[in-house]
Amino acid sequence: MPSNAHRALDGFSPATRAWFTGAFSAPTSAQAGAWQAIHEGSDVLVVAPTGSGKTLAAFLAALDQLASVPPPADPKKRCRVLYVSPLKALAVDVERNLRSPLTGIRHESVRLGLPEPEVRVGIRSGDTPAAERRTLSTRPPDILITTPESLFLMLTSATRDALAGVETVILDEVHAVAGTKRGAHLALSLERLDDLLPKPARRIGLSATVRPVDEVARFLSPRRKVEIVQPESGKEFDLSVVVPVEDLGELGGSPVADGQEGAERPSIWPHVEERIADLVQSHRSTIVFANSRRLAERLCNRLNEIAYERATGETLDEHHSPAELMGGSGAAQGAPQVIARAHHGSVSKEQRALVEEDLKAGRLPAVVATSSLELGIDMGAVDLVVQVESPPSVASGLQRVGRAGHQVGAVSTGVVFPKYRGDLVQAAVVTERMRTGSIESLTVPANPLDVLAQQVVAMTALDTWQFDDLLAAVRRAAPFASLPESAFTAVLDMLAGRYPSDAFAELRPRVVWDRVTGEITGRPGAQRLAVTSGGTIPDRGLFGVFLAGADPKKGGGRVGELDEEMVYESRVGDVFTLGTSSWRIEDITRDRVLVSPAPGVPGRLPFWKGDQLGRPLELGRAVGAFLREVGSLPEDDARLRLLAAGLDAWAADNVLSYLKEQREACGHIPDDRTIVVERFRDELGDWRVVVHSPFGAQVHAPWALALGAKLSERYGMDAQVMHADDGIVLRLPDADVMGLDVLDQEPVTMGREYDAEQAPLGAADVVFDKGEVDQVVTDQVGSSALFASRFRECAARALLLPRRTPGKRTPLWQQRQRASQLLQVASEFGSFPIVLEAVRECLQDVFDVPGLVELMGDLESRKVRLVEVTTAEPSPFARSLLFGYVAQFLYEGDSPLAERRAAALSLDSRLLAELLGQAELRELLDAEVLTELERELQWRTEDRRVKDAEGVADLLRLLGPLTEAELSQRGAEPQWARELAGARRAIRVRIAGQDHWAAIEDAGRLRDALGTALPVGVPEAFTEPVKDPLGDLLARYARTHGPFTSATAAARFGLGVAVTEGALQRLGAAGRVVQGEFHPAGIGQEWCDAAVLRRLRRRSLAALRHELEPVPPAALAQFLPQWQHIGKGHSLRGIDGLVRAVEQVQGASVPASALEKLVLPSRVVNYTPAMLDELTAAGEVVWAGAGSLPGKDGWVSLYLADAAPLL
Repeated sequence: MPSNAHRALDGFSPATRAWFTGAFSAPTSAQAGAWQAIHEGSDVLVVAPTGSGKTLAAFLAALDQLASVPPPADPKKRCRVLYVSPLKALAVDVERNLRSPLTGIRHESVRLGLPEPEVRVGIRSGDTPAAERRTLSTRPPDILITTPESLFLMLTSATRDALAGVETVILDEVHAVAGTKRGAHLALSLERLDDLLPKPARRIGLSATVRPVDEVARFLSPRRKVEIVQPESGKEFDLSVVVPVEDLGELGGSPVADGQEGAERPSIWPHVEERIADLVQSHRSTIVFANSRRLAERLCNRLNEIAYERATGETLDEHHSPAELMGGSGAAQGAPQVIARAHHGSVSKEQRALVEEDLKAGRLPAVVATSSLELGIDMGAVDLVVQVESPPSVASGLQRVGRAGHQVGAVSTGVVFPKYRGDLVQAAVVTERMRTGSIESLTVPANPLDVLAQQVVAMTALDTWQFDDLLAAVRRAAPFASLPESAFTAVLDMLAGRYPSDAFAELRPRVVWDRVTGEITGRPGAQRLAVTSGGTIPDRGLFGVFLAGADPKKGGGRVGELDEEMVYESRVGDVFTLGTSSWRIEDITRDRVLVSPAPGVPGRLPFWKGDQLGRPLELGRAVGAFLREVGSLPEDDARLRLLAAGLDAWAADNVLSYLKEQREACGHIPDDRTIVVERFRDELGDWRVVVHSPFGAQVHAPWALALGAKLSERYGMDAQVMHADDGIVLRLPDADVMGLDVLDQEPVTMGREYDAEQAPLGAADVVFDKGEVDQVVTDQVGSSALFASRFRECAARALLLPRRTPGKRTPLWQQRQRASQLLQVASEFGSFPIVLEAVRECLQDVFDVPGLVELMGDLESRKVRLVEVTTAEPSPFARSLLFGYVAQFLYEGDSPLAERRAAALSLDSRLLAELLGQAELRELLDAEVLTELERELQWRTEDRRVKDAEGVADLLRLLGPLTEAELSQRGAEPQWARELAGARRAIRVRIAGQDHWAAIEDAGRLRDALGTALPVGVPEAFTEPVKDPLGDLLARYARTHGPFTSATAAARFGLGVAVTEGALQRLGAAGRVVQGEFHPAGIGQEWCDAAVLRRLRRRSLAALRHELEPVPPAALAQFLPQWQHIGKGHSLRGIDGLVRAVEQVQGASVPASALEKLVLPSRVVNYTPAMLDELTAAGEVVWAGAGSLPGKDGWVSLYLADAAPLL
C-alpha cells in the first residue's frame, strides 16, 4: 500500500482501519484526499466521476466517529449524521451499502477487544410508513438518510427536535440539485437546520464531474472555507456512435415519413431495435437510456417482442408503430417479459425496486430507463449502456454511461444511436466532449422568490422572527446571498395580506408582520399549509394507478401514474402497458385509475407530456465549431476526423452525405460563424422561413419570441414561430394578404417594391439591435405560453395554489384555471413577487438572454455572418427542423386564458331583461333565505362567532371597518381589537361620524376614498395609492351584504349618493355587481354582488322545492271528495254547476250506465238528464265513445266543446 494511502488511514480508529485494509487493497485518490480534508476539520466537496468510491469516502469518517465516540446521554440528540440524497432510490441504495462497513467495523472492534459499537441507520422519505416516522422522531437513529423534501417537512414540525444533535451533513449528487430551485429550497433548509444546532454542522458534498467547481463549493457552504478534493480522473470511456443503416437520408430525414396506413413507412427504428436486441443478448447486463418515458415504454416492449420472435420463431402481428411514433400512443403486442423491463418516474416505487433487484442479481438482461437511473445508484455489474437519441447534455451523458463499469478502475462502455441525421451531429459532439470531460457549466438560480415565500411561511409557522434576523438567515444560503431587501419586503407584503384576498382567496395573510417592531409570526394554519403543499417539484396532475381492491392508504397496490390526457382518452375495459406489464382499467375515479393485471393481453402504450431540455449555448457553440471543422476538410480527412470522434463507418458516411446535400441545397452549412436564413414555399403556397443556427434552444427560444413580436407589429398578424435546438421555423401567410399591408405603406419606408414572388421576410429582418433585444424579450415574455405555465408552477411553490385535500390529485386543467384567475388579479400590481419570479425564471433559468445579446453583437460586428437563400424545397437541415414544427401545434396547453378569450360584450343587463320579458328576481327570492344569508355574510351566525384576536383580524379584513358594538355582536371581546392595534395590525378611525376599527391594510383605501384621517405611525407600505379605492370598499360591502340601495351604502361610508352611485356603475360595468329589483319587499332599484345573487337564487329555489314535499295518504283522501264536489256542503247547483262538473271530469272514461245515475248526480244537487241534453243541444258539451262493455253498456267521455280538440 502506498505511503499516501497509509497517511489517509492514519486518522481512523484501529477497528475502522483494520476493516478497510482487509476489504480493499488501497483507498482511491478521491477517498485519500477526502479523508485528509475531513480530518483537518473543514467542509469538503469531493468531485469525482461515478465509481470512484465517493460515498464511502464521506461516510467512513462519520462511521468511525460514531463507532469510537459513545452516543450522547440525551436520546433526542443521538442523530449525529444526516445524509441528504436527491433520489429516494439512492437513499435506499446507500442504506443497503452501509451494512457492510457497519458490520465489518463491529466485528473488528470485538476482535480487537474494543467496545462493540451500536450504530443505527434510519430512512425518512415520502415512502416511509407513518409508524416508522413517529419512531424516528422519538428515538432518532445515529445516521438519518433523507431527501430534501423530507428534511423540509421534519424542520417544519415537532420532529425537528430529533435533528438537534446533527454534527455532519452529507449532500450526495450535489451537481443534480445545485442548479435548480430544488437546490435553493434545500440550501434554505440547511440554514434552518444550522439555526437549531449549537454550532453549524460540517457539510460534506459529493458530486460527479461538475463545472465550475467553485460555484458548487459556494452552494455547499457559502460562509466557510470549502476544501475541494478533485483528483485527476482516471476514468476510461469506450464510446461509439452507431447508425444501423447505410443511408439515413433514404428514411426521409425524420423518424416517420408520410404515408397511407398499410403503405411502406421507412423508419430507422426497426433497425435500431434489432441492433439493441443484438447488443443486449451479447452482453451480461445492459441499461438502455431514452430521453422520455413514452419512448422507454415503447422501446422496452419492442425489445421483448423481438426477443420473443427470435426465441419462438413466431412473428407477432405487425400492427405496432415504430417505437418513437409521436402522435397517438401506439400499442404493445402483449409479448411476455423476456429480456427488458421499463424503469422511469411513472412506475411505482415497488415495481422500480423489483426491476433494480432483478438487474443487480443478473436475472434481468436489460432495463430501459429515463434519467431515473442516471444518478449514483449502484446497479451492480452493468457492462454496457445504450443511449437512444443524443444525450441531452455532456454531463447527463457522462452520468448515464458511468452506470456501466461502476466499479473503481473499470472501463465504462457506451453506444449512442442517433434517431435521424440532425441528431447525428450532436451525438458526435457530445461523445467527443464526454471523452475530454468538457461538461456544461452550472448556474445556481439567483433569488427564486417562490421558494423564499414557501420557506418563510414554514420558518415563521413555528418560531417568531425579527425582520433583520430572518433576512440574514435567508441570505446565508448561497442562492439568496444577493437577495435585495426590496424583493424580500415584497414577498413579506404578499404573505402578510397586502394584496386583495377578496379577489383571490389564497392571497389571504399567512404571516403577521409588525412593520414597526419588525416581528414576523405565522398565522394559524400556516404550518399545515407548508407541510401539505410544500416542495418544489411541479404538480403535473398525474393520475395514480392502483390495483383494484387494494387499500392505497396502507401503501399497497400502487402500480404507477399516468398523464391526465392519456386517462381522458381511456375508457373502462381498455388495456394499457405500464412498466412492461399489461393492465386492464376497471374504474376511473377523479384522482386514480383502478386496474387489474392482464398478462399477455396486447395493450395501448402510455404517453406523458413533459418538458424537453434545450441544448445549452456552450454545447451549441461546440456543435457549430464541429460542423465548421468537418465542413472545411477534404472528404477523406473529414471521414478520418469523424472516425476519431467515435462514429462507426456508416455514421461517418451519413454525416458527410448530410453536409454535402446541405451545401448543395443552400450553398452554406450553418456553423458557429455562419447563420443561414432559408426561405421556401410549403404545400399550401405559404412562405416558410428557417433560421439555421446551431446555438441551441436556450438562445433560440427568446429569439423566436422577439421575432414573433416584430412580425405581429409590422404586419398585424400572429406569425407562427417555433424554435428548436438547430434553429427557428416561421410560417408566414401567403403574400397576397401581406401585400395589402405592404402596399398601404410608402415604398420609401419599405426599402423595396412589393413582389409577390419575394419572401416577405429577409435576413435583415431576423436581426435585432444588441442593446434592445433583451428589452424586447422582457416585454414579450409575459404573453407567452411558457410564462403562463411557469407562473402556475411558481404560484404553487409560493403556496398560492395549495392542494385542497392533501394526498389527492388536483387536475391540471383546474390548476391552470386557478392560476389564470390569480394572474388576472396579480397583473394589476407591478410589484407582485410571483409575477416577477415567473419572468425571472423565464429570462434567467429557461432562456439564455445574455447569450442571445452576445450573438446579436457578433452579427453586428460581423464575427458571425448572415447568409440568406431561397430554395425550391426544404434543405436536409430544414427537413429535420420541420419534423418538430408539426408537434409544436398539436397541443396548446398553457396559453394564457385571457389571451385566447374574446372580449365580452358590454350589454345593459336591465334593458336586455326588459327586451326579453324576464320577470324580476324579487318574485323568486325568499325573504327568510335572504335574512339567513345576510347573517352568514355578516358573520352573525353561531358557528362564525370569533374566538380570539386572530378572528377579529379576519373580520376586519373580510367585512371592512366595524364599530365596537358590531364587533361584540360577533362575539369579540373589547380588548382583542386593542391587542391588534398594539401589534399595529388594526387602526381606530372615524367613518360617517362614528369610531370604527379597521384592518391596517385598509389605511390607504380609507384615506383616498373617504378622506379618513389616519393615526400616526401607519407604515408607508399600507398608505400607497391603489387604482380604485372607493370601488374596492364598495365591492367588499357588496360581497358581505344582500341586495342594497345606493343610499344605504352611501350612509355606511358617509358619502353622497351620487358619488356612491357612480362608483357602483363602474363596478357594474366590470361585472362585479348587478343592478335590479331583488328584495321581496320591493324597495326599488338595488345593487347586489354577482356571487351573492347566485347563492341567494340557489337557496330560494331550494326553499321553494322544500314547500312541494308530498303529504300523507289520509290528507289526500280528505282532499279529493272536496275537490270533486262530492258530499254535503260541497255540491254544485243548476246548469252552471253542471258545466263546472263536466269541466272536472272531461276526458275521463266512465260507463254510460253510471254517468247519469252516479257520476253527475253525486256532484250536482237535483240533477236531471234534461240538464245535460240542454247543454249538448246548445253545443256547449260533446260526448265521445271510448269502447264497449258487456251487455248494452259502453265507455263514454264528456268534453266541453272548446277543449275537445285539445283532449
